[in-house]
Amino acid sequence: MSKEPRLSDAKQKLLELQRNRVNSPLVSSLKSDLKCSPRELPAPLSLAQEQVWRLDQTAAKLAPLHNESITIHRCGTCDVAALERSLAEVVRRHEIWRTTFDVIAGQPAQIVHASPVHFELLVTDLKAFPESEREKKSQEFGTQDARQPFDLQHGPLFRVRLVTLSDNEHRLYLTAHQSIVDGITVFDIFPSELTTIYESFVSGMPSPVPELEHQFSDFACWQRRILAGERMERQLTYWQSQLAGDLPALQWPSNTQRPDQQTYRGAMYSFELPLELAQSLKILAQREGATPFMVLLAGLVMLLHRYTGQHDIIVGTLAPSGRKQIEFQRCMGYFLNPVALRTNLRGQPTFSSLLHQVRDTTLGALSNDDVPLDLILERLQIEPNPKRHPLFTVVLSLAPDVTPLPPGWSMTYMDVESGGARWDLYIEMSDRAEGMLGRVQYNPDLFTPSAVAQTVEDFRLLLKEIATPH
Repeated sequence: MSKEPRLSDAKQKLLELQRNRVNSPLVSSLKSDLKCSPRELPAPLSLAQEQVWRLDQTAAKLAPLHNESITIHRCGTCDVAALERSLAEVVRRHEIWRTTFDVIAGQPAQIVHASPVHFELLVTDLKAFPESEREKKSQEFGTQDARQPFDLQHGPLFRVRLVTLSDNEHRLYLTAHQSIVDGITVFDIFPSELTTIYESFVSGMPSPVPELEHQFSDFACWQRRILAGERMERQLTYWQSQLAGDLPALQWPSNTQRPDQQTYRGAMYSFELPLELAQSLKILAQREGATPFMVLLAGLVMLLHRYTGQHDIIVGTLAPSGRKQIEFQRCMGYFLNPVALRTNLRGQPTFSSLLHQVRDTTLGALSNDDVPLDLILERLQIEPNPKRHPLFTVVLSLAPDVTPLPPGWSMTYMDVESGGARWDLYIEMSDRAEGMLGRVQYNPDLFTPSAVAQTVEDFRLLLKEIATPH
């Protein structure tokens, strides 16, 4: 057993929260600050949300890179009227799902609209099709919705379609713009609230979900205040140190000519890690004082090192920076912020040594994850590169736990393709009872489907090698 280096108390607390799959690091309360500070009208965008909005002004003309989709499965009868009432209630509860964006006095702002009196659900009935064709047709409708762009100025910024395959089998396809959702929203809050409210409504009962005290607009206003001055400067100083010197550009894929301008096109590849391997990786993480995400990240860095021979490697992840405060734990919205995780493999470190480096790097990044990448690039005086993101092109994330839904309901994700992708290669893992499910979103202008399949297989074999006791 390797000896675990001593961590600071703050990092130890953060590590424990990460181990326990708490969705927000260093959770705290800011009730007094929120009470004393009335909301600005119109509200500004959050810092990370503004980066999404600005990128969307140009990149969305090329591909729907910010469209996020999930599928909610209903096994049993489905009361469309009750489902429409439930959707209307969810939209009423969460202002961000009735928000659009406009430019006021030269700055982007959130425009919150009134709650809808009625939610009209688009319903597609496939019962007339042969049973063998219904699943494929259902996917086609879901994909069609996922590929349609959103108008951020006029909205709405999400769309829902109910597809009926039979009297007892239904698919609810949700596609939303990333500016109003994150992993916690689509994996946890939305499915949980929708199904809970629906079950109450069909039973003739009122919604049992408690009212929200605060909205996403409150978060955006609070964040703008709290990150002005010393706290912002402290985090920028951290990143200035972490990303000092010549920044490495990942030379992968090596056999592909990169287009002169990022195309943001996307395709999807699904895979899974078997239960035995997933359990072995968790045991390894616990033994080494790390988390499963850190083990996956160390494995991915090692794979990229083998592919490229590079010793200085930066991989991105999506930090749930905005969910540190208790008041916003159950708010829907975009609380993520991409962060850079830099590792050094000079001297051929052992996997254990690499994992400890990855652990410290990850904890440091999560402790300084409020600053948008654009502000970091500005501090580092790095000019935008039209061909690639200047910090990282490969991103890894571990999805939050899937909330158990009422009987007859389940949820899957990334099973319809939007045709867009923000990064060259984005791997999202999800820990399930049957093992770890994986989705790779990749740019087909850079990777062929066979190249992605080979990368996934190499990753699986490397993780198996890592997890095998020696």
